[in-house]
Amino acid sequence: MKNILAPSILAADFTRLGEEIKETEKGGAEYLHFDVMDGMFVPSISFGMPVLQSIRKASEQFYDVHLMIQEPIRYIEEFTAAGADSITIHLEACEDVGATLKKIRACEVKAGISICPDTPVADLEPWLDKVDMVLIMTVHPGFGGQKFIPSSLDKIRDLRQMLGEKGLNVDIQVDGGIYATNVAEVLTAGANVIVAGSAVFKGSPGENTKELMEILKRYE
Repeated sequence: MKNILAPSILAADFTRLGEEIKETEKGGAEYLHFDVMDGMFVPSISFGMPVLQSIRKASEQFYDVHLMIQEPIRYIEEFTAAGADSITIHLEACEDVGATLKKIRACEVKAGISICPDTPVADLEPWLDKVDMVLIMTVHPGFGGQKFIPSSLDKIRDLRQMLGEKGLNVDIQVDGGIYATNVAEVLTAGANVIVAGSAVFKGSPGENTKELMEILKRYE
């Protein structure tokens, strides 16, 4: 399975956002990750449709939108219109998960589902054949810069095994505490879409992206 880097703009310098996005694109990052937080499902508030729409023209990357918001079904059409290529929702944030995923499909973008660190992987089973990607949160959602939760590796392995048993070609994305020093462990466990915030944007986004991409390619 192809390994993909998805730099999270939550860690970017917003005074240089367009420039930094271009640096990640030139460095080989195919995706760009948007952490959208509403202050309800998670304590923090980040950004919404206007930011996504305003930078859509900054790159040709795949815009990977992670909705950490309560009842995301309310905003699926708006985020699609703003330029999302995929939309990931949280299992824990939806009253009707099936209807929410169906809404994403109706908008003709890729569908993802995510779980928080305290949610068992087994809870995902009814939805695995209805998504393109599963996001395993490797920190508690809502704040950047947290340390990677080691037990996440077991969840990644278990999920990859479940997908294999079902014959499903579904991406496993990880988000939280990922750096050049631990990304190999995550890839070996079975993840193939890597979200990195501080690891990309603290320092030189272009050079950091290249370093991570070299590791990702070695583990394909």
